[in-house]
Amino acid sequence: MTAPEKPDLILEKALSVISHSAGAQPVVTLSWARSTTGAIAAADGVPVKLSGPESLALTHRLRAAHDAILVGIQTVLNDDPLLSVRFTEGPQPQPVVLDSRLRFPLTARLLSRDERMPWIFYADAARQAQDALQCKGAVLFAVSAGAGGLDLGEVLRVLRGRGISSVMVEGGARVLRAFIDQRLADQVVVTTSPLILSGLSGPDMPILRSPLREMYGSDIVLWGRVG
Repeated sequence: MTAPEKPDLILEKALSVISHSAGAQPVVTLSWARSTTGAIAAADGVPVKLSGPESLALTHRLRAAHDAILVGIQTVLNDDPLLSVRFTEGPQPQPVVLDSRLRFPLTARLLSRDERMPWIFYADAARQAQDALQCKGAVLFAVSAGAGGLDLGEVLRVLRGRGISSVMVEGGARVLRAFIDQRLADQVVVTTSPLILSGLSGPDMPILRSPLREMYGSDIVLWGRVG
C-alpha cells in the first residue's frame, strides 16, 4: 500500500484566497524567488535560476489558478519571459506588462505566442510605438501615471473590468515593492533557495497574517495573507 500523498497546504491556502474575489479589484498574489541572502537576480540584473523543480512546479500551478500574470517592463527586457504555464496542466493566464513609456521590444517572445497576446499598460508613448505593438497583436491600455510609473489602482480596476478576478505579480523588484507599499497585495508566496547569491535585492517582506512555511525539495516556500 502506498502512503497517501502529502496535501499541498500552500496551494490550498492560496486557492482559498483567490476563490473569494468579490471586490472592485482583482485578488493580487505576489510571488518571487530569492536566495538565502535575499537576492532575486545577479548584480548586473542577469536572471539566476533560484527555484528547484518542486517549488517551480508550485509556481506554475499558481499561474494556472490565476486569470492574469503581471510583470514590469524590466522583467521583459532582462528575462524575455513567456509568462505561461508549462510544468503542470491548466489554463494559460493573461500576460500583463506595466510599461509606462512603451519600451516593449518587438522581438519579445510574448509577441510570438499562439494565444493570449500581452496586455500592455502605459502612460505616455509615441504613436509610432503604439502602432508597432498593436500591429504585432499586443493590446494597449493607457492609464494615469503614478508613483513608480503607473497608477496601479487604475490598472487593477481596468483588469477587473475586463473580467480578470485574480492577478499573480511576479516582478521585478520595483513592481513588487510598489504593490506592497501601496497596500494592493492580498497574499504572498515566496520561495527561498539554499543558493547564496550577492546581487539585486528583492522587496522587504510585508507583515503577514497566519504565515505558513513548507519545504518543496530543498527550497522553503512561505505563504501568508498581507496586512
